[in-house]
Amino acid sequence: MDVKVNEYEQVIYETPASNVARIVMNRPGRRNAQGITMTYELDDAFKRACHDSKINVIILAASGDHWNSGHDVSGEGPRNPPPDHVTGLWSDYGGKGWEGAYGREREIYLEITERWRNAPKPVIGEIQGSVISGGMILAWMCDLIVCSDDARFRDATAVEMGIAGVEFWQHPYEMSVRQAKEWLMTGGWMTAQEAERRGMVNQVVPRDQLVARTLELAEDIAGGNPFTMKLVKQAMNFAQDQMGRKASVDFGFHLHQIGHMQAMMNSGIPIDIESMPPAMRATIEKAIAASDTLAAR
Repeated sequence: MDVKVNEYEQVIYETPASNVARIVMNRPGRRNAQGITMTYELDDAFKRACHDSKINVIILAASGDHWNSGHDVSGEGPRNPPPDHVTGLWSDYGGKGWEGAYGREREIYLEITERWRNAPKPVIGEIQGSVISGGMILAWMCDLIVCSDDARFRDATAVEMGIAGVEFWQHPYEMSVRQAKEWLMTGGWMTAQEAERRGMVNQVVPRDQLVARTLELAEDIAGGNPFTMKLVKQAMNFAQDQMGRKASVDFGFHLHQIGHMQAMMNSGIPIDIESMPPAMRATIEKAIAASDTLAAR
């Protein structure tokens, strides 16, 4: 089939097989860093697939060498979503103190991701290359993950930003508590093979087989009764939530905000810039300088 919808700037929507939609993050020059434009194009694409009665399974993929490098911190593109794109009820993103920042992150990282996680149709992550910090949020909202043997995962928010983990704080539900602690406290890379051992991904395949194997799995599931698949997903998600997942995600989000506020009080910047690697620090400082210049006009 391979029908593509090209009206998006940073996302490709295609139907590579019967009853399967493939949503592709398409910003390879930025290693698919997620900004406002991509976030709401993804939201539209997920809604399109979920509302299409011909689609039973959704694949979330990415173009280029790397799946997702996290939040876009370049300062390019819109900072806030247009009012008609907002999916939740929080607003006033320019509010005084931490009110604006809290509402913004609640909308674009917590609530929208939780809604994607609870999409009625199975979502399969097709992952290659690096997945860093905010990229983990997009990985963890997937029901199944197939990754290439060169994939690797990292949440660097604790060691490089002074924050206790990404906004969608699902770490102890993706691996054991001790494994999650070590991973966050060291900020190290997790290989695809280790992620499979810990139960965070379903399958690891050679890079050149990733697309075909993910599609094969999607077609296998899409061939089943679609309503039954919806019920299976609901049952599993409910069981995980009964184990405290949703409460932990919400609490982790609030700790994330405290980390931002602590850094803001210490340095006037909502992240611990002193802990960052030089290249990322330079990007942040450039974005801050551009913002200051714009505000002075």
